[in-house]
Amino acid sequence: MDESVSRIVVLGDDDRGADVRNAVRSAGGRLLGSAAADAIVTVGEEAVRNALVADHGTPVLPVGAGRFSVPRSSASTAVERLLAGDVESVTHPVLGVAIDGDPVHRAAFDVTLIANQPSQISEYAVAFDAGHEETFRADGIVVSTPFGSGEYAATVGGPILDPGSGLSIVPVAPFTTQADTWVVSRGVTLSVERDVNPVRLVVDGSPRELVPPKLPVRVETVDRVEILSVSG
Repeated sequence: MDESVSRIVVLGDDDRGADVRNAVRSAGGRLLGSAAADAIVTVGEEAVRNALVADHGTPVLPVGAGRFSVPRSSASTAVERLLAGDVESVTHPVLGVAIDGDPVHRAAFDVTLIANQPSQISEYAVAFDAGHEETFRADGIVVSTPFGSGEYAATVGGPILDPGSGLSIVPVAPFTTQADTWVVSRGVTLSVERDVNPVRLVVDGSPRELVPPKLPVRVETVDRVEILSVSG
């Protein structure tokens, strides 16, 4: 951003959220109670997730939420920089999830299909937009944005993604010693094959509905949000 801002929304209700609100007031910014603002400052992972999936188009400055966020100890300085317009930005994908063609969820970090029972291996299919398909046996599969790639996807062997590099697709506990992972530009279609048991859909770490075998689950970029950062 190369213009100063004055109207700020702060999301996050913990003590640090109160500190950030005080920092906005001290720096001369105006606090608003809605997303009709120049920027949103989010405190904590839940707040940044809510802001990213809200479909409002307002830039977001994450605080204390892992990758691409400002450390909580630097929040006051970051607010001052934000109000002066002295911040950088990258665009971050927001994922849409559709089951059998019906849109059901939006995700900021990752979308997972996982066995509903512990250690229940299923056969998964990944259909790519280029037209080919891969199948494998595993406990599950996770599709991650760059923001989420350093979390669950990384613990199961996925790559750490830079902004703009795409989405990662990673098998969870695959039943092989040489499992592939993939990076795609826009999205993929997932399904469970050759199994009688449904699997659980998990969106940004929250368990959602069960998905029956053979039912296509489309996960793709449906929106992009400007993520603000402070360097130096």
